Amino acid sequence: MPIKDPKGGLTREGRRFFARTEGAHLKPGVKGPANTPEKMRRKGSFLRRHFATLRGPLVDDAGKPTRLALSAHAWGEPVPRTLTAARKLAAKGSRLLDRYAKTKVTSKAPPAAKKRAVKKATRGGASAR
Repeated sequence: MPIKDPKGGLTREGRRFFARTEGAHLKPGVKGPANTPEKMRRKGSFLRRHFATLRGPLVDDAGKPTRLALSAHAWGEPVPRTLTAARKLAAKGSRLLDRYAKTKVTSKAPPAAKKRAVKKATRGGASAR
């Protein structure tokens, strides 16, 4: 079985290979909607890391998408072929990370701290004292 999925990303065997050889703890991409905080964090980080600053071309000389572009497909996103499409994916990643940050503030803090955080956010972060 191949390590790299021809449609983008790694196969299960590929994740096992990197676990054995490098001690990596790789998980498959989040294909569906990012509806939990962990999925928001993982998908948002992936999109920002790979598409905010491109580390290579999105299409090869023959016009076929490169592995960088195909990696979006492995995460359930459309395959970007232009710089504009890649920027849209990066912007989506930023929105997911913002949503994740809001869930952390509201879910982890004790009730009094939540109220202070909301008050502080609504007045722009400046203290009124």
